[in-house]
Amino acid sequence: MYKNYPAAYQVSKGSALQVDTAFYERIRDRKDRRSLIEQFEVPIRTGRAWKVPAGHVFRVTTPLGPQVGDFNVWNASDPRERLWAARTRQLQGAHVSTHDRLWSNLPFLRPLVTITDDSLASYGIDEHGGRLHDLLGTRCDPYVNRMLTGEDFHHHCHSNLTRAVLPHGLTEFDVHDVLNIFQCTGLNHDDMYFMKACPAQKGDYLEFFAEIDLLCALSTCPGGDLSLPMWGPDAQDPLTVCRPLGVEIYKLEDELLNSWSQPERAAYKGQHGLQIARAEWE
Repeated sequence: MYKNYPAAYQVSKGSALQVDTAFYERIRDRKDRRSLIEQFEVPIRTGRAWKVPAGHVFRVTTPLGPQVGDFNVWNASDPRERLWAARTRQLQGAHVSTHDRLWSNLPFLRPLVTITDDSLASYGIDEHGGRLHDLLGTRCDPYVNRMLTGEDFHHHCHSNLTRAVLPHGLTEFDVHDVLNIFQCTGLNHDDMYFMKACPAQKGDYLEFFAEIDLLCALSTCPGGDLSLPMWGPDAQDPLTVCRPLGVEIYKLEDELLNSWSQPERAAYKGQHGLQIARAEWE
């Protein structure tokens, strides 16, 4: 057994990593203080993009049963700011749940969302080291599929997300590493990435609080619930285990937001030492 070594990035009092848990728990618990303003389903092997105003809550749900979803998120006003999966892994964890945040890329570096509720939070760690809501891996894509199988397939998550964001003025170059919602993953003894069958049941959900105005996109993974292998000697077409995902967007009553303000961009303004280099040239 490995020693449980301390995390590199530690939470200290007053730091940006300290979360006002009482605030987010009020949002979770006071469901009588929210109004559903939009609801839709994302059909199997497709993607959809939508906007969420700052201070609203949205859920990704499993209306018919287990299904993995690949999630991207951007600043709705400036899509150069988007989810930074690698830094989120370091600051929060390789798998996320209630009170964890998804952080944006440089030079912005601020929370885009905070997770307020997770119906699968009790799953924990299974006997193989699997955990839920994965930032370890990334989206399936047609380029790897072609490399591994020699065949073209146009409904991988990368392609679904690309089609979803085109109406919003974005392109394939804006699609980025994802949060794999409802996906159970880990690292095996060879330090290789594994995926397990999704344990979600009908009606499960992951809920987010929008810290800024957001553009979100979600792909219903063509692997469905990942109970069937997509690559390798036992590969099958998992169409029979594909299901839609649901999205619900809620407006909160103003009183719930009294103690909240939108996070500011990163405070660093040091110009990366360029002023020092200029002085040396001169």
